[in-house]
Amino acid sequence: MSAPHLPKVAGINPAVPIPAHTVAPLSDALPPVPAAPDPGPAPSALIQDRLAGWVSDLTTLHELTERLARTGDLEGSLEELLRAGASLVGARRGLAVLEPADGLGPATTIGLGLGRADLGHIETVPRSATSFGRILDGLPEDPAGGSGGPREHADPDLLGEEDLDPRHREVAARLGFAASYAVPLSTGSSVRLGAAVWLYDEPAEPHERQRHLAGLYIRYATEHLARVLELTRTRADMATLTEELLPSRLPWIPGVQIAARHRAGPRGGGDWYDALPLPEGALGLAVGSVSGSGPGAVAAMGRLRASLRAYAVMEGEDPVAVLSDLELLLRLAEPARSATALFAYCEPAAGKLVLAGAGHCPPLVTGERRTEFVETSLSAPLGMLACWEAPSVELDAEPGETVLLYTDGLLHRTGDRMDRALSRLHAATATAPRALRTDPSSLVDHVLRVMLPEGLDGPDASGGAEDVVLLAARFE
Repeated sequence: MSAPHLPKVAGINPAVPIPAHTVAPLSDALPPVPAAPDPGPAPSALIQDRLAGWVSDLTTLHELTERLARTGDLEGSLEELLRAGASLVGARRGLAVLEPADGLGPATTIGLGLGRADLGHIETVPRSATSFGRILDGLPEDPAGGSGGPREHADPDLLGEEDLDPRHREVAARLGFAASYAVPLSTGSSVRLGAAVWLYDEPAEPHERQRHLAGLYIRYATEHLARVLELTRTRADMATLTEELLPSRLPWIPGVQIAARHRAGPRGGGDWYDALPLPEGALGLAVGSVSGSGPGAVAAMGRLRASLRAYAVMEGEDPVAVLSDLELLLRLAEPARSATALFAYCEPAAGKLVLAGAGHCPPLVTGERRTEFVETSLSAPLGMLACWEAPSVELDAEPGETVLLYTDGLLHRTGDRMDRALSRLHAATATAPRALRTDPSSLVDHVLRVMLPEGLDGPDASGGAEDVVLLAARFE
């Protein structure tokens, strides 16, 4: 008799059951297959991690270089370089030594987390024993090696070095640093500017990635320092030239005390002042400003001031004639320039002043009874019209009163509108303590402190580059 057929389900033949006499399953007959090893992260993941690290490094460098680019002076640039370098190499303190190889200066040392006394202690270490000294002097990293200084110098364990200079060891122990990492500050054209050193509290040194990032940053920072250094030198030269063109000392005239302050703007401007003795015990006071900035404006200022002195000696009793002659000279010799000027002919014994202005700010007279601006007629600057002319103004100064002459740079540097700046000048003078009113030098310093709280050498609130001139004459 034949075996019965299993029923079909949904038109599919059911699986034939395994007979009872068949062998064991293949999985039971063969030895177990070992598990495949873990392949680990995919290659694409490694590439993504590496790219993410590069992007992070580039972002960090971009932020640090942007911060450095916003600095405009040497001290600020060096301080920012030290802060950025410390974050890149993992240090807390450091110092930067600016010492240009051309010997033209300026030379300075800036510390990060180090006070003036700390820097003084470091300077007592023999120069050849310090890492920055070896870099600056071009000494070999290995005393037995060849010539040429090291590109960088790492001391991962200063106190553990047997041949460390005793003074260096003493200073390191006193200041609490155990390792250092120094790099030269040299431009791409191999012009040495100085060296930077970062100090570690414990034995350590930057790893390869930190050194690479620090090297990229230093490469940019040194080029920035080179530009700032050149700008600083130019400004110093311009300031020196300007000061040489102004009076080296003020005259002593019976019956009057004189004081003056002048600071050149960052690009060098054409503001000037003068005080010169005239015949019969008279005195000539002048302030002025030439349009423009830079060497050309400074040179024009020198020529204009020298010419005004000559005209004042010849016809100083008539300030209008003095300025008229000066205007004619300006139109003939400097046709592309204009200038403002104010000249006052003073008789100290009588306390009389006759003055004329050409587009210049009004003088300010201050004393026990009054503080007011002298009303001068509205006039155009020199060189603006075909023929300049303006009436003169007479002023009687009482004993103890001081007359202030100034340039508009004093007003512009406040950052206020002209009317508000004039009000500030009036208030600063009127509220001066009585003790300061007897000394014109103290009075002008007080006015400058009130008008410019950040000082003449601080940032210009107006964002410009104005010169500042303030001339004071106190009548006795």
